[in-house]
Amino acid sequence: MAVEREYELSPLDRIILNLIQKEFPLHHRPFQALAELAGCTEEEALESVKALREKGIIRRVGAVFDSQKLGFVSTLVALQAVPEKLEEIAVRVSALAGVTHNYQRDHAFNLWFTLTCQTQEELFRTLAEMETLPGVVKLRSLPALRLFKIGVYFKL
Repeated sequence: MAVEREYELSPLDRIILNLIQKEFPLHHRPFQALAELAGCTEEEALESVKALREKGIIRRVGAVFDSQKLGFVSTLVALQAVPEKLEEIAVRVSALAGVTHNYQRDHAFNLWFTLTCQTQEELFRTLAEMETLPGVVKLRSLPALRLFKIGVYFKL
C-alpha cells in the first residue's frame, strides 16, 4: 500500500495516532475506550483509524510480542532473488506464518525479512525450503547476537 505523502492529519487523527502508539486500550470495546480518551465518539475513532489505514499511514493495529521470551527463535534473512522472480518470491515469503513483512532492497541481496519459528529445527527446515524456490540465488541467515530494541514514539 503506497503512502500518500501530502495527507493532512486532522486534530483528531493526531490524537488517535498519539494514543494508539502507547495507550491502545485492552478492553472488550477498545475503540469505545479509545474514543473516551480522545474525546470523540466510538464511530469517529473507528472512522479515523479506518481512513488512516486506507491512506497507508497505519500499516496494522495489533500487539507486538517478545517472541524470544515466548520461546520462539528468529533470524533476519537476506535473500538474493533473480529480479524477474522477486515479486513472486516476496509473496511466497510473506505467506509464511513466521514472516510479518519483507523489504525489497537495492542490493545483491534484494529481499530482507525476519523469520520467526517455534523451534530451531523448524527455522532451519524453512530456510532450506526457501533456498529451493525458483529464482532464489542464495540466502543468508543473520541471527541476532545481541538484541537492541528501541521503542519509537512519533509525537504528532
